[in-house]
Amino acid sequence: MKNAIIFHGTGCTPESFWFPSIKKHLESLGYEVWIPELPDASDPVLAKWLPVAMKGKYNEETVIIGHSAGGPLVLSVLENIKVQIHKAILVAGFARELRYDKEHKTEQPILQTEYNWEKIKTSAKDIIYINSNNDPWTIDDEEGLYMWRKTGGTLLLRSDEGHMGSDSFKQPYTTFPLLEKLLEVKYTRSSIDGSDKK
Repeated sequence: MKNAIIFHGTGCTPESFWFPSIKKHLESLGYEVWIPELPDASDPVLAKWLPVAMKGKYNEETVIIGHSAGGPLVLSVLENIKVQIHKAILVAGFARELRYDKEHKTEQPILQTEYNWEKIKTSAKDIIYINSNNDPWTIDDEEGLYMWRKTGGTLLLRSDEGHMGSDSFKQPYTTFPLLEKLLEVKYTRSSIDGSDKK
């Protein structure tokens, strides 16, 4: 059965931003959807979040989506699962210490010290990164490009879309039409380059 898992970011819940509308959209496409409430959301720690994430069902028809701190969680899940899923989408995701954090002397314990990019790459038929040029936390086009260079897949750079959901910067982002369209697309990395002739 097709299933989707959505991971929220820092300070969020399953009811934040576009998560409810995307859940409804996925369900209309026949997906079983799980949005776990991750522990201590105001202070994302990989050691706390990953065990929850790994309770999800992962198979060849699974789609996983992560927003903000949910993005590096997606990378860690891809590094640890034993199957190849259908699609992974990181919205305002990141994999490195952010320039914003360096300026404000904060840390991101949701990050791994290093990633097995080859394992991550092979754990999803397609990986999509969506980043904006003006993300207030510097999770921007540079960060999207960094991850895309590591795994390939699809990089979508948005113009002036901020963090695509933020209370601090008054960006409610209750719907996400672009993400809805991406979830309807059937292609995979292999079909784009012509190696998949189905």
